[in-house]
Amino acid sequence: MGHPSSHSETIAVTDQKIDTFLEELQLIQSKGSKKIAMIGSRHLSFTHQQLIETLSYALALDGNHIITSGASGTNFAVIKGVQRANPDNLTVILPQTIEQQPAESREQLLTLKSVHEHPDRVTMSLAQASELCYAEIIGKGQQLIAFLYHTSMTLKQTIKYAHEQHKVVTAFYLD
Repeated sequence: MGHPSSHSETIAVTDQKIDTFLEELQLIQSKGSKKIAMIGSRHLSFTHQQLIETLSYALALDGNHIITSGASGTNFAVIKGVQRANPDNLTVILPQTIEQQPAESREQLLTLKSVHEHPDRVTMSLAQASELCYAEIIGKGQQLIAFLYHTSMTLKQTIKYAHEQHKVVTAFYLD
């Protein structure tokens, strides 16, 4: 026979998992707009870029607010899709500043209404600033959609963090 405390801890953990499951189910089934964080790899095939752009277009067209970052690859495709559907449904959060983004991203970012920069992070490495950026993006969203490779360690950590924050997470592996 087990200790009473271990039994009550098991019940508490089970209750927490059930509560989390019910919250996620409610979010998935809810009608109306959601705040969806979309992030992913910078290195994508043209086909993957088109698929991501189409998905973000459809999500924004359906009234969802999309939150992403500003680099090339996934984020570039997300921004393009949301811009076509409804530019008001887009928030871009940068790990650092527009000036620190690649040239092709800078051009795109300067045309957007809602871009949040972090000049306080200019002395950080991109990896450190990106980690903080992803945490902020996840904090603002109800759900996370990530596009990554099995070798994408930062994105895997971000997915783990999103789970810990009880977010609904969808991961699309590109390899």
